[in-house]
Amino acid sequence: MQIIYSSNFTSAYQRLPLLVKIEAEKTEKLFRKNPFDPRLRTHKLKGKLKDRWGFSIGWRYKVIFRFADDKTVWFLAIGGHEIY
Repeated sequence: MQIIYSSNFTSAYQRLPLLVKIEAEKTEKLFRKNPFDPRLRTHKLKGKLKDRWGFSIGWRYKVIFRFADDKTVWFLAIGGHEIY
């Protein structure tokens, strides 16, 4: 699976604590194998983000993404629950 990182995602990722970055890298590997692995808690978003999906990195951090096609995903945002 190809992942394209938005500039918003990249700048937010750079501001994360080191331990969260390490956990995010492990979670991304899991996501690449199966975006709907139950450990990710992948879910469709609602409201103004209804065309996007989210998954969890641990309990505090989230990633917002969208499917471009069957093999390409855009990572749009990363952060705490406030990104919703």
